[in-house]
Amino acid sequence: MRLGLNLGYWGSGGDRDNLVLAREADRLGYSVVWAAEAYGSDAPTVLSWVAAQTERIDVGSAVMQIPARTPACTAMTAATLDGLSGGRFRLGLGVSGPQVSEGWHGVRFDKPLGRTREYVEIVRTALSRGRLAYEGEHWTLPLPDGPGKALQLTVHPVRERIPVYLAAVGPRNLELAGAIADGWLAIFFAPELTADSLGHVRSGRAAAGLTMAGFDVVPTVPVVVGDDLEACAAPVRNYSALYLGGMGSRRQNFYNQLAVRMGYAEAAKRVQDLFLDRRHREAAEAVPFEFVDRTALIGPAERIRDRLHAYADSGVTTLSVAVNQGSVEERVSHLRTLVDAVEAAGLAGDPG
Repeated sequence: MRLGLNLGYWGSGGDRDNLVLAREADRLGYSVVWAAEAYGSDAPTVLSWVAAQTERIDVGSAVMQIPARTPACTAMTAATLDGLSGGRFRLGLGVSGPQVSEGWHGVRFDKPLGRTREYVEIVRTALSRGRLAYEGEHWTLPLPDGPGKALQLTVHPVRERIPVYLAAVGPRNLELAGAIADGWLAIFFAPELTADSLGHVRSGRAAAGLTMAGFDVVPTVPVVVGDDLEACAAPVRNYSALYLGGMGSRRQNFYNQLAVRMGYAEAAKRVQDLFLDRRHREAAEAVPFEFVDRTALIGPAERIRDRLHAYADSGVTTLSVAVNQGSVEERVSHLRTLVDAVEAAGLAGDPG
């Protein structure tokens, strides 16, 4: 099992600290560092900056939003980042949600599965440097009855195939990730409760005539190291409440629906009700400790070490950690703790 680092969203005030973390992860042999985007900083700019100041570690988008860019633009960005980084870019994609897609990007959030499938097909065609001609339900290239022509990418990515990852939560999207992607970017991954989710991924792989061999299962897992479990759980409760309560509307919140499928329906409803009522502290307190403990790595180093086996046994191939608590020195120490824990558990894998 490899290790990755998720820097989350840029621009929250600790950007220089995040660069220190990325450099340390590079030095420690982490496999990949990921950056996210929503409606603030964009992932490609951050990743180009990180790539310029690291040497070996891959840089990945977790995620670049599908409604934010045309598929051809995403292919151009991916090829550029792969070239600038010397072949270290991983393309993570996601459809975002209806509030961001329609409110920020002005793109209707309709038929997300079909749009994602076509989007990935176009991106891969462009990256292969074939002439870009495509006829689908959502995209037609070139546009008919106009002056457009089928063009070809003018730059060469370092690798013949840039790996594509999909952020997926719902069952059908998980099947799609298995069918068309090289990896799955997961959130709120509880090793004991992921049989159904990974079953959907496997079904998608099988339908496409593929196995799980080479498919990268990448959950982002918050890490808080310390002796007091309740104190370690507190910041993860805040993070969980934001997603379960605030990422989406009352009717359409994919993360809340995930918590329901995981068996936390009552708690998920209470967290959402409190959060949408702007009672954010109470919403965080309503997140069950069990939910936090199952979806994060908290506690002393020895406890985290023992917990790593559950992730490896469940099928995780790259454990992407988020170390957001404490000073930069403490967070760097946590990165080292994870390396030591993986090695002590006998789970260390090739960083490639």
